[in-house]
Amino acid sequence: MNSPFQRLTVSSEKTTLKILLIAVIVFIGVMRFLDTNLKNELNKSGIVGLELAKDLSKAELIINSWDTHAKIAAGMSMGFDFLFLITYALFIGLLIHRLNKVAWENSKIYSLGILLVWGTFLAAFFDVIENVALIKLLLGDLNQQWSTTAYYFAVAKFSLLLLSLVFILISALKLLLFKRK
Repeated sequence: MNSPFQRLTVSSEKTTLKILLIAVIVFIGVMRFLDTNLKNELNKSGIVGLELAKDLSKAELIINSWDTHAKIAAGMSMGFDFLFLITYALFIGLLIHRLNKVAWENSKIYSLGILLVWGTFLAAFFDVIENVALIKLLLGDLNQQWSTTAYYFAVAKFSLLLLSLVFILISALKLLLFKRK
């Protein structure tokens, strides 16, 4: 299995990473702004609280704690998340690809890096499924299946992204320590 980014030149990788980094920062800023409308006494975690509300009764409490303005912000947040998931998957995937080439080429860990590049796209796919379930809940289709679906796909997404970030940190540390010798 190969990285989907293998045909990019080093120059293209660097330029694309810079553009994607700016886009990720902008999306995070917008989504954090929208998320401020979703935090209250009942739900201090904003949209993540709804994502991880495995139980329908908890999801209903969160949704019912939001006024109309907050519900609009939640819908907008999910809309932006469809753009954000493409951006973060490309950014994290390309960053893993780049670090993997430099830090782990010709080692057994290189294959893990390739898997994690593809794993970022799987995380984005899980995010799409989670968003659809959350939208169903927001639109009033209050069924346990949507809370359960959102929860398990959110946990899978966060797990894959956490593994990816750990790989990035370990790779960056290896490169930093190697440069010092």
